[in-house]
Amino acid sequence: MEGKLFIFSAPSGSGKTTIVQHLLKTDPRIGFSISACTREMRESKEANGKDYYFLSVEEFERRIQNNEFVEWEEVYPGRYYGTLRSEVQRIWDMGKHVIFDVDVKGGISLKEQFGDIALSIFVKVPSLEELEKRLIDRNTESAESLKTRVEKMKYESSFQDKFDVILINDRLEETFEKAHILVDAFLDK
Repeated sequence: MEGKLFIFSAPSGSGKTTIVQHLLKTDPRIGFSISACTREMRESKEANGKDYYFLSVEEFERRIQNNEFVEWEEVYPGRYYGTLRSEVQRIWDMGKHVIFDVDVKGGISLKEQFGDIALSIFVKVPSLEELEKRLIDRNTESAESLKTRVEKMKYESSFQDKFDVILINDRLEETFEKAHILVDAFLDK
């Protein structure tokens, strides 16, 4: 079976991962596309093959050369993220539709590649100030990395019009409901 795809993209801190996790818990028709990356695993919070496929830079680059990714990006020098073709097929083989939690460039790339069988959703918070506050509240960033992320947020937000739908994440429960409506409407198409 070749199913449909749901692409959730957003600047870091917008809540896309929370929305995707909610949909996965409440909608048995969808399966999560596990991204590959070259960053280190976060201690005790992540597992290889569950949160990400953690690859060395060399392994990631070999797979790029072998055309094993449907999309990939070098987010920062030596830090790659991408989606393996085998991962999309794994979910379709289970008879499910694929849901992605990817950065903005990855989302645009996936939409370009899959076209009408994909719904691309840009998640945004009401303001960049709110986004910055959420990142600060996470308490995972140094002052320098926070500045880098804020600049990246501003840049990524400039691409929101390249997505099929903009989903404003103001009140989480309402956002969950809107996400369900989007999924149901797209699957009924």
